[in-house]
Amino acid sequence: MNNHLLIFIGILLFSTTALALEKTAAVQNDDVHQRMQQLIPFSLDQTLETFTKTVHGGIQHVVAKSADNTKQIKLIRSHLLKIANEFRKGNFSITEQIHGTDMPGLAQLKTAETDDIKFEYKALPDGAQIHYSTEYPEFVQALHLWFDAQIIEHGNKEIPGHSQHHSTPAE
Repeated sequence: MNNHLLIFIGILLFSTTALALEKTAAVQNDDVHQRMQQLIPFSLDQTLETFTKTVHGGIQHVVAKSADNTKQIKLIRSHLLKIANEFRKGNFSITEQIHGTDMPGLAQLKTAETDDIKFEYKALPDGAQIHYSTEYPEFVQALHLWFDAQIIEHGNKEIPGHSQHHSTPAE
C-alpha cells in the first residue's frame, strides 16, 4: 500500500512540474513572438519559417503562406538577405535581441572567423532561404544547437513542397 502511495505522489509531483515547465515555455515563446514582430519586417501570421539541420549546418526557409502576397515575399527576401550579410560579418545582434545572449550555440558562432561558416542567401518564388554550412565540427555543432533553439522558440512549421528539396540531411 505504501508503494502505491509513493508512486501516486511521484506522478503528482512530476505532473505539476511538467505543467509548470510547459506554462513557462509558452510564456517564453509568446515573448519571443512579440520581440520578433517588433524586429522582423514581415508578418509572422502571413509567413511560415522552418529550420532544417543538415550534415554541414542547416537551412532556414521563410515563405509567404500565399504565393501571391508579393509584399510579404519582398519583406522576407530583404530581411533574410540583410541577416545573411550581418551573420557573414559575425554580427548576430538580431538573434541576441530576439532570443537573448545565452541562446544555445550563439557564443560559439560568434567566435567564427569570416570564412569559417558560409551563409548563402537564395531567393525562392515564395520567399527566401539561408543555407548555413561549415566544414568545422565545432561550428556544425553550434549551428545544430542554434537551430534546435530556433525550433523550440519559433516552432517548425511544415512548408508544403519544401520537404523534397531537402529530403536528406546530407547537404
